[in-house]
Amino acid sequence: MEVRKAFSSATRTVSSSSLRERLSSLSNLTTTPLKPVANLHAHIEFVPARIPRKRRLQTLAVAIWSTTIVWCITVFLFLCSFPPLWPVLAAYMVWVLYIDKSPENGGRLSPWFRSMGLWRYFADYYPASFLKTCELPRIDLTSSGIIHTVSIIGMGAICTFATESTGFSAAFPGIIPHLLTLATNFRVPFYRDIILAMGICSVSKQSCSNILKKGPGNSITIVVGGAAESLSAHPGTADLTLRKRLGFIKVAIQHGADLVPVFSFGENDIFQQMPNEKGTTLYKLQKKFQNVFGFTLPLFHGRGLLNYNLGLMPYRKRIVAVIGHPIHVVQCDKPTLEEITQVQQKYIDELMWYVVSFVSSCPARPLFGNVIWHTYKDEFARTRRRELNIIE
Repeated sequence: MEVRKAFSSATRTVSSSSLRERLSSLSNLTTTPLKPVANLHAHIEFVPARIPRKRRLQTLAVAIWSTTIVWCITVFLFLCSFPPLWPVLAAYMVWVLYIDKSPENGGRLSPWFRSMGLWRYFADYYPASFLKTCELPRIDLTSSGIIHTVSIIGMGAICTFATESTGFSAAFPGIIPHLLTLATNFRVPFYRDIILAMGICSVSKQSCSNILKKGPGNSITIVVGGAAESLSAHPGTADLTLRKRLGFIKVAIQHGADLVPVFSFGENDIFQQMPNEKGTTLYKLQKKFQNVFGFTLPLFHGRGLLNYNLGLMPYRKRIVAVIGHPIHVVQCDKPTLEEITQVQQKYIDELMWYVVSFVSSCPARPLFGNVIWHTYKDEFARTRRRELNIIE
């Protein structure tokens, strides 16, 4: 009995001492915040309470556009919750999927919609603008329009070619721009009607041909690098996917449409993307996703509505689309690979390298070439980490 009593007493003593230690450790936690919480508060820069009304409206405009697909789908699903609307919604979806061919035939461009005040605030947020280096004839193709360093989402392309926020039509009268995107975007209810009103069309070969057949002045703008290039969109870099992109050049030759290189400076700086160098597991997964679905999902972040460094909204970084000099193309129904690659090299030269030439129709063009990157990199890409590079 005495041994059992002594053992019970020792157990209670150990238990009480361990309990005091645990309570003291908990008290320390209440006075010293956990590291993740401390780091979170230390690194998030919140928006001040007093901000000019104009800047708030700019942020709101970008937030509305950035979430357009989400709220369009939400509204559609909400309407689906009302059984009396089912016949109307079913008819609408049949029209969208099987009847309406507007995305393949030049869209339903609305000058009023493209000129809405919302887009002015949207462009001023970055701010986004374009630089006119030369007068353009009423050409058929303002192609490869944005060889952007594609910034995950081509905000500069939207401002310049899908809206009148930067004054494109006033600077280039007679040219009707059509920004092209994936055909899958035109299957999203309501969202498709919004982008059609902006003049955005499908990037399919048939769509390109139909627009160009409408005659002089109808231009198409293609983000040539597409999904593959978006994976290389990191701040301070300009890695283009261009060598393997011959389709847009072939279309230009078949229609005798001039090519106009456009480089959008600053596009890659409006988002931060997770490291995804070639060979990493993340890169392999993203490429597999692209091969299956036709597009990819870059893992990125930007700022938020109430803070400057955590969220999915783009940062306020200047975007300037430099519109280069048109490259004349001789029409040919069945161009050879050699002819296509020759035109492609001219395109790359105009974009990057110094070519000794002088064009009398464009007096503003320097004697040694209107080379977009080398001419404007020190003005619009001062924070670059390396030079423009064609990776594929």
